[in-house]
Amino acid sequence: MDKQFKMKRLAVLVGLALPLLAQAQAGGDDGAAVMPTVQVSSQKLGDTSYTVGKAKGGTPLDLSLRDTPQSVSVVTQQRIEDQGLQTVTDVVNNVVGISVNQYETNRAGFTARGFDIDNLQIDGVPTTWEQSWSSGEVASSLAIYDRVEVVRGATGLMTGAGNPSAAINLVRKRATSKELTGSAEIGIGNWSARRAQADVSTPLTQDGSVRARVVGEYTDADSWVDLLSNKSKTIYATVEADLTPFTVLDVGFSRQENNVKGPMWGGLSYWYTNGNQTNWDVSKTAAAGWTRWDNSYNNAFANLRHTFDNGWKLEASVTRGDRRGDSQLLYLYGYPDATNGTGLFPFAGAYLTRTKQTNANLQLSGAFELAGRKHEAAFGYMYSKADFTSDRRPEGTLADLGNYNNWNGAAYPEPTWGAATFYEQSVTKQEALYGVARFSLADPLKLIVGARVTNYKKTGQLVDSAAYEVKNDNEITPYAGLVYDIDNTYSLYASYTSIFQPQNYKDRSGRTLDPIRGKAAETGIKGEFLDGRVNASLAVFHIKQDNLAQADGLAPATGGGVPQPVYVGADGATSRGVEMEVNGELTRGWNASAGYSIFRAKDATGADFNSIYPRKLFRVFTTYNLPGELSKLTVGGGVNYEGRTYTVDPGAPGFATNGGVIQQDAFTLVNLMARYDISKNLSAQLNVNNVTDKKHFGMFAAYGAITYAAPRTTSLTLKYKF
Repeated sequence: MDKQFKMKRLAVLVGLALPLLAQAQAGGDDGAAVMPTVQVSSQKLGDTSYTVGKAKGGTPLDLSLRDTPQSVSVVTQQRIEDQGLQTVTDVVNNVVGISVNQYETNRAGFTARGFDIDNLQIDGVPTTWEQSWSSGEVASSLAIYDRVEVVRGATGLMTGAGNPSAAINLVRKRATSKELTGSAEIGIGNWSARRAQADVSTPLTQDGSVRARVVGEYTDADSWVDLLSNKSKTIYATVEADLTPFTVLDVGFSRQENNVKGPMWGGLSYWYTNGNQTNWDVSKTAAAGWTRWDNSYNNAFANLRHTFDNGWKLEASVTRGDRRGDSQLLYLYGYPDATNGTGLFPFAGAYLTRTKQTNANLQLSGAFELAGRKHEAAFGYMYSKADFTSDRRPEGTLADLGNYNNWNGAAYPEPTWGAATFYEQSVTKQEALYGVARFSLADPLKLIVGARVTNYKKTGQLVDSAAYEVKNDNEITPYAGLVYDIDNTYSLYASYTSIFQPQNYKDRSGRTLDPIRGKAAETGIKGEFLDGRVNASLAVFHIKQDNLAQADGLAPATGGGVPQPVYVGADGATSRGVEMEVNGELTRGWNASAGYSIFRAKDATGADFNSIYPRKLFRVFTTYNLPGELSKLTVGGGVNYEGRTYTVDPGAPGFATNGGVIQQDAFTLVNLMARYDISKNLSAQLNVNNVTDKKHFGMFAAYGAITYAAPRTTSLTLKYKF
């Protein structure tokens, strides 16, 4: 990080953080007590708040947000309910510092600090996510998860290979209740949306040593996009047993299904042939009535936790995932004529995909004494294997499109599909040993150091292409962090983390290039207020990727073959910026989450990279439970702001306006909610998103296409708790 930039950002840090944190400290109820975190029959921090006591994701240590030397955001169950969030994509659209790159109606990527997010985690265990193929992960239901944790920056210590962006950790609901508790809810909304969910916990033995929890959800909704509809089913069951006073076993299974009709593939054309912008209605589609994209995800897991007499803990977990997809899709390419609608051409694809993934994790953690002081450490072993296959059905002759200006796709004839044949296959294995220690150098000063050693191997083949292998052994991923407690409220921190990304390119000697190296440095200040009910942070970060493959001409032909392109590793992308965030219960009944992030992302030439990812994000949402006679009413609202995004469409018509730049101007979405407690157990909640009906879109840079996001959306939910 250059000195001038660092000094400017530190000035911002001092000028903005201290007044903000001091105001939060002064504005609370000093007499409020911490909600208990041990007794399962009591509410814990996060049940009714917008913050939590501890979180994982960046390290295997169970640290408070203040003690973690990286930017961490947690979307609690209370916030999920207040905002009416239903999918993982909904969460990403509402967390500071991360955003959604919406390719099409049912496929998207997640981004942070200018880079793609490669992995999702479930209970801290990474799960491979094939962004180019999957529609299921982005639409995954939140019904089975208690909260979502986001650690920004490089997270290679826990996730292995990937980009220096962020880790999204989905934390499952657990069967912790020793009495019968639960909830049931039904909801309706725009475009014939219907939803039902039940969540029940119960003891299976009289003393509650064996407990169960079952969650089920069903949704059925049309869309603002013509022809598009989706039905989803989710079932989740888990059993937790106290095998001994010090040993707990929990096992479970979940299944999620999404049956999508009328999905778009590739999005909408941004240009007419004359170079003018199309500016379609948000209901415009490029799909046909026969298109579909069905997917399912089964996940079985087992976790064993044992606490030894000396306080050390042994945790072992195994998960088995099985994702399947079955799609019949239509892509329209080209540019339509503004007058007669001709100029688009059809391409159809039908794919069968499957990913079988196995993950195993063994970890030992606990406290130890050294030099008269108490420290903490964790050591572990991780194994993962993902086996991906894809078959393609060839399509028959496709009919002409006619006038696309009048298109709705319902009557467009379906081609005759042939038998499925091989299209793509890959196997990805990672095996790693990791260790981390948190040393108490002095009462106010803690040092966290750790490392991961990873063996990575990926083999695969694409139809009509040669098989390939990418192998990287003994990849060392370091982690270092320093936290200094200024007082009982404020902490200063600094950290250095890294991550690696294997690449399948050869140099002139025929050797596969070393992985891309992602390095992230971060410094900031954190505060914990009102007995832990409010957390705040301000961070300055600097990220750099090195050894990106760049073309180095052609290698001489050998054995009568043709010359092959070769590559050389070079310095790559740099991202640096500032993030600030406040979360929690500011006073009794007043929850708030607010954050702002800004960054600059340049490649080695100084040009913007991934310019379709917003550089500025502002996220705020707050609720207030009215006092006195109006105490049955809770009202809330929020604002989501995203800065300008753009891409240059290389295939834009020669007379395209604005030099072929597809641009989404900065926009602001306003969301409102109100909940009324009809009785002690029954409540009704109204959510209105995009209140001002702001028209905006996401970009698919590879195809120069766009997909419009949701207009004003209203939902009403009745919930019964027992």
